[in-house]
Amino acid sequence: MQKKWLGLSLSLMLAAGIAGCGGNNNNKGAATEAPEAGTAAPAATAAAGGNTAASEPVQLKYWTDDRHDQEYIKELINKFNETNGENIQVELTVMSENYAQSVDIAFTSNQAPDLLRLKSGNTAEFVKKGYLAPIDGYLTDDMKTKFGSVIIDNVNRIDGKVYSLANTGLTLRLIYNKDLFAKAGIANPPVSLQEMVEDAKKITEAGKSEGVYGFALNFKSPKAAFDRSIREILSLSGYQGLGFDLKTGQFDFAPYSQTIEYFKQMYEDGSILPGAETLDIDPLRAQFAAGKIGMYLSFSTEPGVYQDQFPTEINWAGALAPTLDGQIKGTSEIVSAGTWLGISAKSAHQEAAWKFMQYMYGDDILKTYHEKGFGIAVVPSIVEQAKKPEINGMEGFLVGEHDSLWPAVPSVTPEGSTYADAFFKYILAGGDAKAITEDLNTRYNAALTKAVEKGEVTVTPDPAFDPLKPQGE
Repeated sequence: MQKKWLGLSLSLMLAAGIAGCGGNNNNKGAATEAPEAGTAAPAATAAAGGNTAASEPVQLKYWTDDRHDQEYIKELINKFNETNGENIQVELTVMSENYAQSVDIAFTSNQAPDLLRLKSGNTAEFVKKGYLAPIDGYLTDDMKTKFGSVIIDNVNRIDGKVYSLANTGLTLRLIYNKDLFAKAGIANPPVSLQEMVEDAKKITEAGKSEGVYGFALNFKSPKAAFDRSIREILSLSGYQGLGFDLKTGQFDFAPYSQTIEYFKQMYEDGSILPGAETLDIDPLRAQFAAGKIGMYLSFSTEPGVYQDQFPTEINWAGALAPTLDGQIKGTSEIVSAGTWLGISAKSAHQEAAWKFMQYMYGDDILKTYHEKGFGIAVVPSIVEQAKKPEINGMEGFLVGEHDSLWPAVPSVTPEGSTYADAFFKYILAGGDAKAITEDLNTRYNAALTKAVEKGEVTVTPDPAFDPLKPQGE
């Protein structure tokens, strides 16, 4: 997989904006007989969009938590509604927050949508809860060929059944203000965490009188802050970015705790923007756009944010994150890749839902999605034909030789505080880092053992795992 990516010399981008929410009506479509979950649905029948008479429109509800692409998605839905010829009408609902909780409530109250936006972080959980219908029976030979190389176990294929297909992914990068770097006498973005600490201090010393600080984190949600700030540092350093050791099949937060020490040092140096303890990501972006922050780490959604949401005149760029020791020993994980749309197991209109899903996975739509900068295409045939998005700042987020897809890791819920809360507390108040790390390892691995025993997750240690070739040859 990785070799295919690299061989294609991807020139990729991504953007994001923020907007409001769509509506949410009741499902009033005429009932159709849904295929039994997990069984094949003849393509010819799927093409018919169900058994509903033309005079009785099939109403489909599509839920998503993506806000950055909603105007484009609305255009696509309007076109589908006007042209599908089967009297299928799709209605979009965009959740501003608490998407997973809203989905849970919808399914438990028999108000589930027909189609859902899936991501690598929620697909397995939705499958476990019985929310999703497998799509194997709908896939044509052409679709199997088109998407086959990017179907990943425990991401879009779970227990041998496929629930979604790939579209795009996100890269992670260090985002930095070139002008502030120059003012502090720094020529290039840091390549090691020690350099990052030193650069943050220099920028703060050069600009503190004007309210400028070297670094920022959105600590209102510690997990959101760490997952966007540490994941690439660790994966480029040769470690999985969420504390899981793929070689042993166990959680090991020792590499994570090494990274935390450098963030703690920046906090103690006074190099982190004051108020970061309660800062959310959008206020952080607003401060960066105003030229008050030297650097932070985030996803490839940022160029779109600074084009649409927080237009800025500052001279900024994205660069590979620094590593623990300045040496690149792994690849930067492309996140939220592998899935896009999925069909509800509770939908009475699964064939019509598949017709819409099939439409959305068309070449022109996937290619345009990439070219508009909404996400980085990961489907090889789309990568080959899509043009490079023209959005300021995207150059630094291009997929290159140091980016690749990593295997999925198990999601567990430990007793007590999460790794993010525990390390956030350590940054603020100090403590015994070794004891905190050992406690996290104990509690996370206990939760992992329970999840495995219950059959909720499967773990296959890979002693030969190579972080430079995370998907193997």
